[in-house]
Amino acid sequence: MTEVTTTMTLQELGAEASGCTKCRLSGGRTQVVFGVGNPDADVMFIGEGPGYHEDKQGEPFVGAAGQLLTKLLGEIGLRREQVWITNVVRCRPPGNRDPLPDEIEACRPFTEGTIENVRPRVIVTLGNFATRVILDKAVSISRVRGQRFIVDGRTVIPTFHPAAVLHGGGEAGSQMTALRTDFQTIRQIVAEPVPVAAVPQEQLGLF
Repeated sequence: MTEVTTTMTLQELGAEASGCTKCRLSGGRTQVVFGVGNPDADVMFIGEGPGYHEDKQGEPFVGAAGQLLTKLLGEIGLRREQVWITNVVRCRPPGNRDPLPDEIEACRPFTEGTIENVRPRVIVTLGNFATRVILDKAVSISRVRGQRFIVDGRTVIPTFHPAAVLHGGGEAGSQMTALRTDFQTIRQIVAEPVPVAAVPQEQLGLF
């Protein structure tokens, strides 16, 4: 493998990820689950790691949690094809266990490179692990969910992972109510005008 850098294109990052053996997760995967969606998306969702169905299909969030994510997107007028979806690790942890710190670090260059390529206005972190990676703080999702953070000029909205919601009472539970509230926040942010400073000068007719 070559060294992964933030100057790589998404295609180059995906190609590097497909052959990555930088951590123990590579030994048990069926395939790498790099990411999917619109490479110019305004909104990026970052989860924890692939599960059984994702490992088989090579696409993130295609199981029950993914179906819930797709439903929530539809409720705010978005489709999967309009956003970018990925995880902090791109190989399935055995038994769907939590990803370990060194596994997350091994995948960090792919996470950072993807953000630099897609350049989303909004990053939605799903669950504790993604939130801690993007905020670079040991926070609890229950304490920070629904809040707005600015990281490198981008708005970050932490919220519950759909899988946790399904395990914690499903669509009738309080976490589901909170998740829906957070998705409304996402819709509000996306609807806000892009700040003039964020618009390339050539689009303003200055050149």
